[in-house]
Amino acid sequence: MLYTFSQACYDKNELQRYFRYMTENDAVVLWQNGVFLAIKESALLAQSKAPIYVLETDAQARGLTENINTDWLISVRDLVDLTNEIAPQFAL
Repeated sequence: MLYTFSQACYDKNELQRYFRYMTENDAVVLWQNGVFLAIKESALLAQSKAPIYVLETDAQARGLTENINTDWLISVRDLVDLTNEIAPQFAL
């Protein structure tokens, strides 16, 4: 499943529950204001079994690219590829 997070704030317990059930076959994309989670929840994301991706254009627009793991940054084209490769999508 492709999990997309678009908000900066989620209930801590709810967020942990989502990540508890993710596997290495899933993927997480942080976009829009969700890119702030790469900083706010970096410890939780670092423990994720699912790969983490941050939409680079959204991180740049918010001045966060220098504070985010560069391995996580993806382009819009990469996001389109992910949506084609991983289904279904769960938008949060």
